[in-house]
Amino acid sequence: MSAEPVERTADATEQAGWTASARSQTAAVVGLLDRPLTSYYLVLGCTMMLLGLGLTMVLSASSVSQLQKTGSAFTLVQKQAMWMALGLPAMWVAARLQVKAFRALAYPLLLLSAIALSMALIPGLGREAGGATRWIDFGFVQLQPSEPAKLALVLWGADLLARKEKLKLLTDWRQLLVPLLPATGVLVLLVMFGSDLGTTLVLLTIFLALLWVIGAPGRLFLGMSGLICLLVAILIVVEPYRMRRLTGFLDPSGDPLGDRYQGMQGLYAVATGGWFGTGLGESRAKWDYLPHAETDFIFAIIGEELGLIGTLVVLGLFGLLAYAGLRIARRVKDPFMRLAASGATAWLVVQAIVNIGAVIGVLPITGIPLPLVSYGGSALIPTLIALGMLLAFAKREPGARQALAARGPGPASRALSWLGLARR
Repeated sequence: MSAEPVERTADATEQAGWTASARSQTAAVVGLLDRPLTSYYLVLGCTMMLLGLGLTMVLSASSVSQLQKTGSAFTLVQKQAMWMALGLPAMWVAARLQVKAFRALAYPLLLLSAIALSMALIPGLGREAGGATRWIDFGFVQLQPSEPAKLALVLWGADLLARKEKLKLLTDWRQLLVPLLPATGVLVLLVMFGSDLGTTLVLLTIFLALLWVIGAPGRLFLGMSGLICLLVAILIVVEPYRMRRLTGFLDPSGDPLGDRYQGMQGLYAVATGGWFGTGLGESRAKWDYLPHAETDFIFAIIGEELGLIGTLVVLGLFGLLAYAGLRIARRVKDPFMRLAASGATAWLVVQAIVNIGAVIGVLPITGIPLPLVSYGGSALIPTLIALGMLLAFAKREPGARQALAARGPGPASRALSWLGLARR
């Protein structure tokens, strides 16, 4: 007997072993994704990792400018840590609320958001930044009311459509749009009076996501999408600084020291990072080359200091967050939870795409922050509350309650028990 058939048999056996191993590993990964608490841990894990990365990068991106302005490199990171200290307990509370509590908060939050957006337009009270009147200046603190308006629209729109679906009213296309479209229009108009196109895009994305999930007819959805595209085009044309941004984006040969300056500096920063980056804290762009490095363009500093690997990690985390949010929306039974989870996921993911797209030069600059990473408490706290809401919904997926009960008490409960303060 020749050695060649024996070698072929050995190769075939080895190949079969590799195939079986790959199949078993794939089955193990699929098994992990099918567990009841997968969504819960994905949302929690991605949130914590993005928060940690964001706090680190805010310190790195703002250290030079804050040292020049205030004499301390830690001014903004201390403020961001304070906002996190307020936002994380709010997220913890939201993760423990009942679904009816979110529905009860929807209408008051929408009304308060509309009032706050109106207050931002009052001369002397509203403050302009980057060409847009986005802030309410209370003296000791400045708030951006358009951020909680996103959460308000998610909750109110989901509650409205869920009630109509329960009453079987959504067979008429007019019931799909009234009063959802007028209310969204009021928020959009108030935001646009403050010249904030980025937030307008996010609000309109939430509106379209709610229509898509509730099952709006294709013609209606396409018609609304076309109308929104036309509206956005008009808003760009009528505002000179937006038109300059758009023409600067479309014309690579434009003035590199004018309207294209920020975008080009962001691209230079990302390109400088290479595969592994220049090292944490070693950015050159933050030395007064890149405007708004700690807010709108923090992704550029990540690309420069942590390289392609760092940017892929950020993209992966947002991808996992999107998967978890859509998984929650698909697995929960309650229509309100399905709509609210979809709306919140669309808000966070589209905002991240628009921010990152502007940094890498594939989308025009709109001035919206990168969720959980960019500096800013007005954006951070509503985002954490929305993620807490997703955690609350994840605990209501099939089998999740049983899995949580089998897991036993968490660290907080064990600590309270040790102190004699836990419920008996």
